[in-house]
Amino acid sequence: MVKLGYALSSEEHDPNTLVENARQAEDAGFEFALISDHYHPWIDRQGNSPFVWCVIGGIARATRNLRLGTGVTCPLIRIHPAIIAHAAATAAVMLPQRFFLGLGTGENLNEHILGTHWPQPSVRLSMFEEAVTVIQLLWQGGVQSFHGRYYTVDEARLYTRPENPPPLYMAADGKQAAVLAGSMGDGLIGVTPDPEMLGQFRAAGGDGKPCYGQITVCWASDEKQARKTALEWWPNSGLHGNLAWEVKTPRLFEDAVKTIREEDMESIICGPDPERYVQAIRKYEQAGYTHIYFHQIGPYQEGFFRFFGRSLAPQFSA
Repeated sequence: MVKLGYALSSEEHDPNTLVENARQAEDAGFEFALISDHYHPWIDRQGNSPFVWCVIGGIARATRNLRLGTGVTCPLIRIHPAIIAHAAATAAVMLPQRFFLGLGTGENLNEHILGTHWPQPSVRLSMFEEAVTVIQLLWQGGVQSFHGRYYTVDEARLYTRPENPPPLYMAADGKQAAVLAGSMGDGLIGVTPDPEMLGQFRAAGGDGKPCYGQITVCWASDEKQARKTALEWWPNSGLHGNLAWEVKTPRLFEDAVKTIREEDMESIICGPDPERYVQAIRKYEQAGYTHIYFHQIGPYQEGFFRFFGRSLAPQFSA
């Protein structure tokens, strides 16, 4: 049976609230959570972007059973993959058998901050493959060196690491990334119920591996209010094409979303009708996802937790 999880939105919540949200998500019956890793929010209205690895440490102390992963971390430019390997190994020790590392190729929004050129998509994918190789090498233990096209590691050793490396899941939104995830990763993370992409992942070596799919929602007791909240806090969901990967700053994103209307955000489930949420879960499940997690937009998380525990969890409990 499909497992249900919760998205910890670092763009919308301060670090202490994220820790409390994780605790409440566990109490509500969610089995796992993914926490976003950004340097900037998409727009200024969202207002936050704490350093994810500090927040993970807080969540480790505040929860008992909730599985937690990054959703997702970019190991290309802003943070060297050797540092990601170090951080993830420590997180896995603090969350024994509960931590997984989610990786993706990132966005210019976060990766440009050091003044480094934002590469073309094909280059980013090549960098990503090499970064994953570095992380997996360091997780083997012992003194490791690596001299690649993009990254160098010189006699590095992770002294604090778990007995077994944590699962490494890779984000994908197209064929090339899905194939790479199938061949190198322990699972896939996606945001659309695309059975063709999941088929490509499985054909490349992902058969039997978990697939995590995110559904963005805005629960409220009134659908009209939910739509208003979604537009106010998450208008970036109405953008199409490659803008999410290429736009550089929150201010430019705000310019890009000025013409977004409520009707442009049809992909977001809004309101209190549980059947709409159930239908979305089934659609992702039929596409091949084994794990589905909800991003609840806006500040009103407690109501969503109550809604989940009352209306959704009983239908999908083991």
